[in-house]
This record gives sequence, C-alpha cells and structure tokens, in this order.
Amino acid sequence: MPYPIFDRSKLTLLPLSERQHDMSLAEVYQLDDSFDPLVSEDLTAVADRVVAAHQQGKPVILMMGAHVVKVGLSRFVIDLLRRGIITHIGANGAVAIHDTELALIGATTESVARYISEGQFGLWQETGVLNDFAQQAATENIGFGEAAGREILQGNFPHKDVSILAAAYEMQVPVTLHVGIGSDIVHEHPNCDGAAIGAASYRDFLTLAHTVSKLEGGVMLNIGTAVMGPETYLKALAMARNVARQEGREICHFTTAVFDLIPLPDNYHQEAPKSDPFYYFRPWKTILVRTVADGGESFYINADHRISFRTLHRLILTQLAG
Repeated sequence: MPYPIFDRSKLTLLPLSERQHDMSLAEVYQLDDSFDPLVSEDLTAVADRVVAAHQQGKPVILMMGAHVVKVGLSRFVIDLLRRGIITHIGANGAVAIHDTELALIGATTESVARYISEGQFGLWQETGVLNDFAQQAATENIGFGEAAGREILQGNFPHKDVSILAAAYEMQVPVTLHVGIGSDIVHEHPNCDGAAIGAASYRDFLTLAHTVSKLEGGVMLNIGTAVMGPETYLKALAMARNVARQEGREICHFTTAVFDLIPLPDNYHQEAPKSDPFYYFRPWKTILVRTVADGGESFYINADHRISFRTLHRLILTQLAG
C-alpha cells in the first residue's frame, strides 16, 4: 500500500495583494553607479578574465541564488546580458519566484517568521503561475527557464523590464532553472506537477552541461548559491570532461569566482580538512579547489553582493571602454 499523501485541495491560497512584502522596485532602482566600489585585486582580475573570455567568444556563466534578485541587482545582471557579456545563467527556483513576482506586482519577499506561524507562507495565488510555466515547458519539451522567460516577456507583467528571465529570453541567452523538488513555495500549490518540473528542470540541466562543455578559456561566476551552483556545475563538468576526454579535448583552463558572505582563510586555494566545518562549504572545495586543479584559476570575493557585483559590473564596462 502506498503511504498517505497530503490533501492539497484543503489549502487556502490568498492573493498577493494581501501579503506584506519586504522588497520592492524601490530597492531595484535605488542601486546605481553612485557607490564606493570594492577595492580588490582579485575582483579586478575576475573582471579581466570576464572581458578576455567575452572578447574571445568564450562562455561566461553566472550561477546565482535568489539573494542577487532580493538585494536589487537585477538591472545590473540584465545590462551584462544585453551587452553579451553573460552567456548563460544558472539559477535556482527561488530566483524564478522573486523575478516573476517583481515583474508581476513590483514587489516580492515575504516574512517567513510571520507567515509560517499563520500557516500561509508561500501560499499566494499568483505565484503559482510558475507551475503553469513548468507544465508548458514539459509539454513543449523546452527548458523551464526558457518557458518562464517567454511567458513573462509576452504576458501581462507590468514590470517585465526588471525581469532577468524575460531579458534573457529576449536576448536568446539560456537561463536554466535547477529546481529541488519541495524547495520552493510553488511546490506547496495544488497546481504543482512534480513530473513537469522535473522534466523541464532536467532539460535545463542538460543545457547547462552543453554550455559547460565549451568552458575551456571561459569563466564561471558563482554568486549567492552555496549548494545549487556548486553541485549542478560539478555534475555538468563531470559529464563535459567525460566526453571531451573521448574526443581528445581538455576542459581545464578556465576561471572560477565565488562571491559570498562567509569569510574564508587566505589559503582558500587549498581544500579544508574534513575536521574543519568549512570542508562542507561546497563553493570552497568544489569551485575554488577541485574543479580548477588541472590548470584553472579561482578567486573568492567576500563582500556584500550589492557592492561586489556592482563593482564587477563597473570594472567590466571600464575595461571594455578603454
């Protein structure tokens, strides 16, 4: 006998108009070029590598978590997309949620502490449209990110100009969504189809693996994702190197950079011992050490993303203009 399952038909979903939001378009538009940039030789080097990869037609992959959107950086990501600098974005499901809500109502982010107490956390009617996007993607055999970007760009989303997904679709740059089933609020919704999400997200993973197969000479940036980014990139690289080896090619000479808030020791190019809790911080051992051990290079940027990413954006544009 199968185990019993939760009856989703009993759930009450409320409209987003009844939710209190912790982030709005004000945070998006208050970020501009008037800030004190991060002074960092490593960050300057990362910008150098990004510009070189761009000029040589090599991939520049951005693996990102939702914090990038939640702190208002969408316009800077979109600008690098439109300039052809970023050639692939890999994102978790939360990125799609916050991107979609911003495009729809100009606000996002709820208080988990408040709404989990009320039993209302995540149960908002309009956000469930992402489940419809996943079903469309599965039906058409396209990626989840592609379908979501298309629907936002072509649909009634008043603030689509700040949507990373819509801009990427318009520019024909892949945004791949790497979803952990049960990790996102839309998985609570009665219209969630796990099979459709799985099919659409897995196709996105294969798209990422295809991009990673061309990473020789390129750059992989990992910003604000401690699990999805490192682990998805790791598996994609394993697949890509397996085929490359059979074809007599190498995928060894590329640059990785991790942008995060956890301070690491200066010797982060050496893997932490298993006795050290930092051993389990995946961006360190996976992105900064193991996957670049055969000829690549890596950098760690420890700073507020609002400063580090805007500084990177400024450095890139300055180098391209000079």
